[in-house]
Amino acid sequence: MLQNVDKEVIQQVNQWLLADRACWLATVVQTWGSSPRPVGSLLACNADGEMVGSLSGGCVEDDLMERLTEGRLAAHAPQYFQYGVTAEETEKFGLPCGGHLDILVEPHAPSEAVRSQFLAIETALEERRCIRRIVTLKPGGFETIPDVDYAPLSWNPADETLTHTLGPRNQLFIIGAGMVSQYLAQMAKCLDYHITVCDPRTELLDQFPVPDVSKTDLMPDDAVRAYADDPATAIVALTHDPRIDDMGLMEALETQAFYIGAMGSTKSSASRRERLMALEVSEQNIDRLHAPIGLPIGSKTPPEIAVAIIAEITAVRKNILAQARSEGV
Repeated sequence: MLQNVDKEVIQQVNQWLLADRACWLATVVQTWGSSPRPVGSLLACNADGEMVGSLSGGCVEDDLMERLTEGRLAAHAPQYFQYGVTAEETEKFGLPCGGHLDILVEPHAPSEAVRSQFLAIETALEERRCIRRIVTLKPGGFETIPDVDYAPLSWNPADETLTHTLGPRNQLFIIGAGMVSQYLAQMAKCLDYHITVCDPRTELLDQFPVPDVSKTDLMPDDAVRAYADDPATAIVALTHDPRIDDMGLMEALETQAFYIGAMGSTKSSASRRERLMALEVSEQNIDRLHAPIGLPIGSKTPPEIAVAIIAEITAVRKNILAQARSEGV
């Protein structure tokens, strides 16, 4: 899924195109050995030397800008380019030992067709939908396919085609604005999650101290339905109040969320399961629920509980991505 910095790249490309300014978009399509940025990372720049995003954490960006502005790379059509092919290049650009970086660079002029496609990409990401870009070097162009399932980036050197599915930023949807939620939100922000905090108790929500998070005082079922029904979202219920948590969980268990968890002891988790079954939630859906929430690390304090929760969410997310890659989807 797209990292926040890469979403900013798409937004900046749109701003330049809408202002009738041409630009380049570069994508990391393959790496070998140690690489500071993952496959799929984006960078955009223009002829005035303005740049957003990163391909290497600063190793190759200056050289790339020089090649582009001097017309030595991707002057009129998309071009594939490699950094770190030789030991001399690896040393020159400061790439980690043995690191290779393959990129695809696309020049984009501000035509109506190009504006339309990049606007569709930004809109899809804002609406938390996946959209696929297919870029071909010959004859040179790209198309977008909306409303697709997420799939890892694919670069086919034989026909020189890039297939890149851009998905929404990972989201952590937290029901409850208590102390554990505060620590959890801070940790998840460090992992580049978008944070949404839901609590109908407005007095608690207004006092939630973590900056740069979205807040909603909708009832949890309505909020989950509106903001959290996608496969890039983890939903956690942390109020300890069954009148709030159960309402949100009933809706959450019907969503595409990759993780759903609820805080409570083994005994209270068993009671919650009985309540959900009495509310006609299917046993199959209830089995999706991680409760007691978090990895069993003996956590007692709010920060320890938050560590256990974010660790379990990370483990589940990584396993899902690993499975998708192994199945080639």
